[in-house]
Amino acid sequence: MQEPLERLESALSDFARRPNASCLEQALQHTLHTCLQQGLDQLPLPGAGQTLLRWQRLAAVASVDLSLLKLFEGHTDALAILAELGSQPFSSPGLWAVWAAEPPAARVQVTGQGTDPVHLNGTKAWCSGAQQVDYALLTAWDEHAQPQLVAVTLHQPGVRVGQHGWQAVGMARTASVDVQFEHAVGLRVGAPGEYLSRPGFWQGGAGIAAAWYGAAMALARALLEHRRQARPDAHADAHLGAVDAALCGAAASLRECAAWIDAHPRDDARLAVQRLRAQVESAVEQVCRHVGRALGATPYCRDAHFARLAADLPVFIRQSHAERDLAQLGQLVSAGSTAAWSL
Repeated sequence: MQEPLERLESALSDFARRPNASCLEQALQHTLHTCLQQGLDQLPLPGAGQTLLRWQRLAAVASVDLSLLKLFEGHTDALAILAELGSQPFSSPGLWAVWAAEPPAARVQVTGQGTDPVHLNGTKAWCSGAQQVDYALLTAWDEHAQPQLVAVTLHQPGVRVGQHGWQAVGMARTASVDVQFEHAVGLRVGAPGEYLSRPGFWQGGAGIAAAWYGAAMALARALLEHRRQARPDAHADAHLGAVDAALCGAAASLRECAAWIDAHPRDDARLAVQRLRAQVESAVEQVCRHVGRALGATPYCRDAHFARLAADLPVFIRQSHAERDLAQLGQLVSAGSTAAWSL
């Protein structure tokens, strides 16, 4: 009998080999629902002793397609949040998303005097997969100006999914658009502020780094296969050496962080996770640079799988906030009693 990771990779193999298309693909939604029907979305929960296995599965999906991963990760993140907060808002199965972006010009208000159901009004921005998912967990603001997590079904009056505003070529199939709520009905999940204060918030953020790693690993494999089949090329070998060093360092960081989270499941993981994300982001940028310089234009133009990943990854990795995240990491380090740099 196949192990879960092998079943996941087998289920996605045909999707990885498909040709590129110029429009949104039904294959994306079909593949996601196939994963749900086969139970492949039932990942180990963060901090429950198998965090690395959870990240391995996210990395495996990312190595196939990052638009698929974006929706798959959002769905599995929602399941983990609901489990952590002890909530099961809807009985019918479906595809979930988590929408927690809070730009100043787009906020959703929740009213209901602390009872369920509540009502939602306002615009939610950066709603990835809004055209594909059935349910969403979204952050809204209650009568006391506190953030409240709310579960909502999208198939109801009062919910309007935007069709415009997403101009990216990379990650085109995720279509992170605005969703407008007008007296839509939702259910509270957890207490006000609990979405951010729970241990799983930062644990989930580390899973994104595993996805970055999975996509970079797939690009690196193209270079490895090229070197195994091509004539001697010292320059390409040097690029492969740099890629190997970057990926091995990132993999070690992922394993170390997963072990720390499993050993400290209720602790604040912010410092460990921000370090991890910075390390993996740096490694991914190195991989993209070296693979492109080693292989030239051919895989970008002739290999559909490679071309999709190469276009999607620079957009997807901007879930990092670059120097802003590094500045936050520096503040955490300077406020601590030690930088933990000793061997």
